[in-house]
Amino acid sequence: MLNKPVLAESLIVFIIVLFVHAVVWDRYSWCAVALAIQAFYVQFKWDRLLQLGGAVFQFRTAANSGLLPASMVIPLLGIAMKERCKSAGIVYFERFGIVVASTGMLVALFLSVIAVGITKPVPTNTCILTGVAGSIIIYTMKHSLTVSEVIEVLEVLLIFVYLSMILLYLLPRCFTPGEALLVLGGISFVLNQLIKRSLNVIEGRGDPIDFFLLVAVVGVVLLGLFFTVLFVFMDSGTWISSMFFHMMTAVLGLGVIMPWLYRLIQRNPLFWLLQFLFQTQTRVYLLVYWTLLAASACGVVFYQNAKRSSESKKHQASTITRKYFHFIVVATYVPGLIYDRQLLYVAAVLCLAVFIFLEYIRYFRIKPFGQTLRHLLSLFLDERDSGPLILTHIYLLLGMSLPVWLFPRSCAPKGTLSGAGALVPYSGVLAVGVGDTIASIFGSTMGEIKWPGTKKTFEGTMTAIFAQIIAVALILIFDSSVNLNSSYAWILASVSLVSLLEAYTTQIDNLLLPLYLQIMFM
Repeated sequence: MLNKPVLAESLIVFIIVLFVHAVVWDRYSWCAVALAIQAFYVQFKWDRLLQLGGAVFQFRTAANSGLLPASMVIPLLGIAMKERCKSAGIVYFERFGIVVASTGMLVALFLSVIAVGITKPVPTNTCILTGVAGSIIIYTMKHSLTVSEVIEVLEVLLIFVYLSMILLYLLPRCFTPGEALLVLGGISFVLNQLIKRSLNVIEGRGDPIDFFLLVAVVGVVLLGLFFTVLFVFMDSGTWISSMFFHMMTAVLGLGVIMPWLYRLIQRNPLFWLLQFLFQTQTRVYLLVYWTLLAASACGVVFYQNAKRSSESKKHQASTITRKYFHFIVVATYVPGLIYDRQLLYVAAVLCLAVFIFLEYIRYFRIKPFGQTLRHLLSLFLDERDSGPLILTHIYLLLGMSLPVWLFPRSCAPKGTLSGAGALVPYSGVLAVGVGDTIASIFGSTMGEIKWPGTKKTFEGTMTAIFAQIIAVALILIFDSSVNLNSSYAWILASVSLVSLLEAYTTQIDNLLLPLYLQIMFM
C-alpha cells in the first residue's frame, strides 16, 4: 500500500487540479482528471520498482517516484496559459498553450506506460486505467490540434525519449522519475522550440530575450553531452584535458552558439547583450547590487569551509546555514521584479549558464578549479544530492526564475495580469524564498507537532503560510503594478495548498512548489 505522505501529497495535488478546473472546465479538464487518476495508480508501480531495484535506470532512492505531482505540472501550465491568452484575445499563444498541455499529457502518459510495461506480473487494472486515460487524451488531441500541432507534440515526445535514454544512463541517481519528467520534458520542449524558431526565423516572431533563453539552455546541455562523450576516451583530470576543455568551450561558444543566436536575433549577440545590460542607469545600479550579493554568497561558502577546516570533527552545513542562500536569492529577485523584469530575465539566464558550466568543471575535475569546487560544495550536500551531479543550487535558481521566464507577457496587456495573476512572477519568491525558508527555519528550531509520516512540522507550515501572506502585503505596498482585485481568498487558498505540498512532498521542492503556485495564481 502507499504510505501516508504519498497519499497526502496525492490528495493535495488532486485538490489543486480540481481547484483549477473549477474555474476552467472544458474538454481538457477531462483529460487532466483522467491523467491524474492513472498517474496516482502508476505512481504506486514506480515506487515498487524503485524499492525492488527493477527500474530500467538508477533513480534517486531517498524519495518516492513523484509521478503524480510531476505529471500535472506541464498540462496545468498549458491550460492556464490557454485561458489567460484566450481572455486577452491572443490566438497564437492560446494555441501554444493547447500544444503545451497536450505535450505534457503525452509525455507523462509515456512515462506511465514504461512503468506498467516493466512491472511483473503485468498490473491488469492499472493497464486498463492507463488505456482509458490514453484514449481520452488522444481523442481530445485528435479533435483539438491541427496536423502541424500534432507533429510538434510528437517531435517533443521523440526528443524526450532520446534525452531520457542518454541522460538517465549518464547521470544515475540524480533524479526521481517525476523530476526526470519535469527536467527532461522541459529541455525537450525548449530544444524543439529552438529548432522550430530557427527554421522559421524569417517570420520575425519572438522577443530577443526569449531566443537568448532557448539558445543558452540548449547550448549548455549540448556542451555537457559533448564533453561527457569526449571524456569517456580521455582522463578529464589532466592539464592537457583541461586545456582542451576550455579551448573547445570557446570554439563551440563562438563557432556554434553565437552564430545560432545571431541568426535568431539578426544582430551581434555580444553587442546586443552589452547594450541591453547597460541601457539605463537603473540597470547599472541593479547589476552593481547583484554583484555585491554574489560576493556575499561566495563569502558564506568560504567562511563555512574555513569553519570546517578549523574543527576536528566532520562539519556539515546546517539547514539554517543553507537557507542563507535563500535569503540572498530573495534579496536578488525582489528588486529585479519591481524595477526591471526584463533585466532579471536575462540575468537569470546568464546565471543559469554559469552555474551549469561551473558544475561541469566540478564534475569533470577540470583544472585549475575543479578540485577546489568539489571541496567547497561538498559542505552543502544533502540527501537529494545522491548522484554524481550537485543540482540543488541549480534547482533553487530554476525555482526562482521559471515564474519569470514562463510569465505570459504577450497575453498581459500592461505587462501584468489582473487579480492573483499579478503575483505570477513572484511565485518563486513566495514559495521558495519565503515559504520554504521560513518553514525550514521555524520547523527545525521550534516545531514539535509533526505531520504524519514526515519530518516536517505543523508549526513550520503555519508559519510559512503566515510569512507568505505578509510578503504579499509587502509586494502590494512596494510594487505599484500589482492589483489583486479582491482575490484574497484565492491567494490564501493557493499559498496554503502549496505550503501543505511542501510538507509532504519528497521531490525537489525548489522546483515543484513555484510551478504549482504559478499555476494557481494564473
